[in-house]
Amino acid sequence: MASLHVDPMSLDWTSGAPFYEPAAVYDGRDIIQLKILSDRRKDGGGITWLVKFMPPPGKLIKIVATALSDEHVFSLQGGRSTKSGEPAQRSGGYGLNPKGQPHSAMIAAETMSLVVYAGEPDEISALEIVDISPTG
Repeated sequence: MASLHVDPMSLDWTSGAPFYEPAAVYDGRDIIQLKILSDRRKDGGGITWLVKFMPPPGKLIKIVATALSDEHVFSLQGGRSTKSGEPAQRSGGYGLNPKGQPHSAMIAAETMSLVVYAGEPDEISALEIVDISPTG
């Protein structure tokens, strides 16, 4: 296979609903968007994308999933949060969810990440839009 070079700036953001289920759309607005950088699954490879999470004001996106292949996540902007909306991981953080690993994330602020799957993307078992819990 030849090398692949992509200019992410030239790609349009698309709805994340095909991968993240219909809950990726809230009040008619895509709150999860993707730029698919490569998809080599039909050739036995994986899929790589930029993902942008845009939770509604006062709410957070809660995702529960299981890794169907090794999942590498590098936070470019924003990051994961606590139930109270406080940052739990800031931009620049890296995480690995190995194949078979159940995991979750809560996102309370606009967040963009580079996600690299060695094969198939996560199986999403729950995606909810929930109110940010008061602190204390």
